Amino acid sequence: MRTPLGRVRGLGSAKEGTGHFWHQRLTGAALAVLAILFVFLVIVLAGKPYPEVVAALANPFVALLMILMIGTGVWHMKLGMQIIIEDYLHGGLKIVALVANMFFAVAVGVATILAFLKISFGG
Repeated sequence: MRTPLGRVRGLGSAKEGTGHFWHQRLTGAALAVLAILFVFLVIVLAGKPYPEVVAALANPFVALLMILMIGTGVWHMKLGMQIIIEDYLHGGLKIVALVANMFFAVAVGVATILAFLKISFGG
């Protein structure tokens, strides 16, 4: 049910809020688990020589967990910034900010995963 003013302005539910809410909560829960594993890995590898750290990161299980953490973290970051942009920006600036948010999230995710893979494969 929309108000008459909402109908005139075309504002109202986009019918996507619940899915967005659940994506943000699920990525947050996944990050809670992955962050604990990441902190454990950092503690274990603290003070170790570089070749030993690279060998640990080259382990397929560790690499998978790290890539999952990077991807989940970037997606969670993108969702959080999207909420802020949608709530506080209006008009053309909002659209530009939403597009920039998406490009920034993709750029950070790709750059981080590529850097991790380079370290992981010893390049």
